[in-house]
Amino acid sequence: MLARHTLLLSAQVLERTGQDHADDASASKSVYCSGVNIVDGLKRVIIGRKLASTQLGETLLPKRIALPVFASDALSSVAYAPDEILLTLSLAGLAGFAFSWWVGLAVALVMLVVVLSYRQNVHAYPSGGGDYEVATVNIGPNAGLVVASALLVDYILTVAVSVSSGVQNAEAMLPFLKGHEGPVAAGIIFLLMLVNLRGIRESGTIFAIPTYCFMIAVIGMTVWGLTRIFILGQALHSPTQDWSVVGPSGYDNLQGLAMAALLARSFSSGCAALTGVEAISNGVPSFREPKARNASTTLALLGGIAIAMLFGIITLANLTGVRQIDERGGSYFLLPDGSTSHHEAMTVMGQLSHAVFNNFPPGLWFVITCTMIILFLAANTAFNGFPVLGSILARDGYLPRQMHSRGDRLAYSNGIVVLAVAAISLVLIFNASVTALIQLYVVGVFVSFTVSQLGMMRHWSRHLITERDPVIRSRMKKSRIINGIGFMMTATVLIIVLVSKFLHGAYLAIIAMVVVFLVMKAIRRHYEAVSEEVAVTDASERLIPSRVRAVVMVNRLDKPTVRAVMYAKATHPNTLEAVTVAVDEDASREVFNDWETMDFGVPLKVVASPYREVTTPFIDYVKALRSDNPREVVIVYIPEYVVGHWWEQMLHNQTALLIRTRLHFINGVMVTSVPYRLSSSRHQLERLRADHPSAWRRAGVAAMHAESEE
Repeated sequence: MLARHTLLLSAQVLERTGQDHADDASASKSVYCSGVNIVDGLKRVIIGRKLASTQLGETLLPKRIALPVFASDALSSVAYAPDEILLTLSLAGLAGFAFSWWVGLAVALVMLVVVLSYRQNVHAYPSGGGDYEVATVNIGPNAGLVVASALLVDYILTVAVSVSSGVQNAEAMLPFLKGHEGPVAAGIIFLLMLVNLRGIRESGTIFAIPTYCFMIAVIGMTVWGLTRIFILGQALHSPTQDWSVVGPSGYDNLQGLAMAALLARSFSSGCAALTGVEAISNGVPSFREPKARNASTTLALLGGIAIAMLFGIITLANLTGVRQIDERGGSYFLLPDGSTSHHEAMTVMGQLSHAVFNNFPPGLWFVITCTMIILFLAANTAFNGFPVLGSILARDGYLPRQMHSRGDRLAYSNGIVVLAVAAISLVLIFNASVTALIQLYVVGVFVSFTVSQLGMMRHWSRHLITERDPVIRSRMKKSRIINGIGFMMTATVLIIVLVSKFLHGAYLAIIAMVVVFLVMKAIRRHYEAVSEEVAVTDASERLIPSRVRAVVMVNRLDKPTVRAVMYAKATHPNTLEAVTVAVDEDASREVFNDWETMDFGVPLKVVASPYREVTTPFIDYVKALRSDNPREVVIVYIPEYVVGHWWEQMLHNQTALLIRTRLHFINGVMVTSVPYRLSSSRHQLERLRADHPSAWRRAGVAAMHAESEE
């Protein structure tokens, strides 16, 4: 960096042509600043002003904002988990719906145990590594990578499933969306990406009101519906209550093992309601102090609200006679007039809102609108979890290091963009079909649940060996029991999910996890190999070059070329020569004659090019200068234009870029770019100086100080 800085300052001094010292010092800033252009201005409008690293504390979340930020996925799951339970039970015909109570109760029980277990994780590992850190520390790096690959895949599916479900619910109010679900979902994911690029606190504030409105809508609908049924004695009927459901041939009236298998598959689909519970343990660093306590409290609130909402919806669905069919599975409706229908009915939330608010349309529209919005915003949980986990993995060398960098708004921008691109690809491939995507879902999250709970059991066992305080030991034993129950339950659910969903699409999720696992291992091996290769191992790495041969690339004799020659002479190499490639005989003769006339004291060599190309002959000439002595160095000076507009870059420097790139692969050859600013870049500097006068003055003073030291 110091050598580059010196180069630029020297080139700046050579450019002076009568301008005063202050103006020239200000111009030096152009080398480092791109200026205010259209792209940067648009970026500021969309993303917002840049935040300094010291402002990170301003982005931390209070509990009232953290709840909608990290809980929107888990809360929104209750909007489609009941649908998936009923869709699967429809394969057993109308009799299958009688089991929805028990399936819902089992899902609620698992959620309660998982929430209690993750409260232990939050207190033990508040650094934000979540399940990945728990597994890595207590089981090993490979276990950590298994969890990480499962979570990364699950986060992508969370975005795809949530947005697809939102589009499906939106069709109740906007029928014209039918048949265009994929592109619509992709557009919504893109908008969510833009909002999240503005930073976690700002996106959380934007999403807080819709999330709280959804809670009010579901709880209000449940309370009012139960009040009308049990207190006011009113009979509520869903739009499908009088419809009968017929399972596919061979599935009607299932009994014994076949029914148990169907219940297991229904339970595994309903466990989609648990997705997002782990997000809080991954996002502890985003909470205000005391981080662990606030995260634990938020997790408890999430569990209580989600369980109440889930069981309330299932209770109302049974009381109002909600019916669903799995169109892909082969079940169908038998209507009261004797006709049949193979088209899936309105979602559970849509049917319940029609039943409960049949005499109050504003309530109906409020519930449907809030459900539609929360399903879109549920993806926000993944947009917070995926980038944080990706940053930790990048820090540990398992993902590209760019994933560890924060963007202008202190969000992990690269991770946000990667998540959005992956989710958009999925919704386009599956045309935003929730029924198809849900089969890939849940596997990843229960892999992470299970491995994490096993890791926590080992964590408490390890600490119990050294802990002597009886009070702390008692607390640790209690925590180990909780995590042990969590492990047994999540492992059981994982087995059920794998067995019941494997052939229905879960195998694709498993393949994706394996691919992500292998890619992360390969990235880590690459980083380790590069680190070992570039490490300074002995004194020979610090030897000064014994001989420096300098070559100035000459295309035409102009100011940029003159500057490059003058700078090369100022570095006092052992030998210095200029080289031009004779693509056109007349032009080469003119360059040679002008060179002789100006008499730089530097020989100009003309390289023949029978095939009229510049790059290869010049590269071959430079290669020929290399000797077998590893301490000899060839330095190539290439004049380049500094332009003020993006489109000008396309018109200049292309040959220089190609030559510079190829020279980088030749041992013992170094490349120095000598910039020459065109007038367009000066106009850009004037605009920059007008828009940022205070920063410009500081930059000018710093540049003048640096030159005075020269």
